[in-house]
Amino acid sequence: MLASQRNGTLYIGVTSDLIKRVWEHKQDLVEGFTKKYGVHDLAWFEQHADMLTAIAGEKTLKEWKRAWKLELIEKMNPEWKDLYAGLV
Repeated sequence: MLASQRNGTLYIGVTSDLIKRVWEHKQDLVEGFTKKYGVHDLAWFEQHADMLTAIAGEKTLKEWKRAWKLELIEKMNPEWKDLYAGLV
């Protein structure tokens, strides 16, 4: 889950290469929502054994209420640090 800032605009996506995909968003190489709204900080992520479960997890999260998503981020990342730096 990417965020524009603490409690800001959120983006949920799935990828097989998290480091590369977040970098692409940070560089505004991905046209669309994240570029338009400046959503560049990796606020939360989870890993899955395979793409099918990852996609199912993404679909589930997209159906969640915003408050639930914020709570999920707060549990893993209460300071809303950009987690990307810890991956590279």
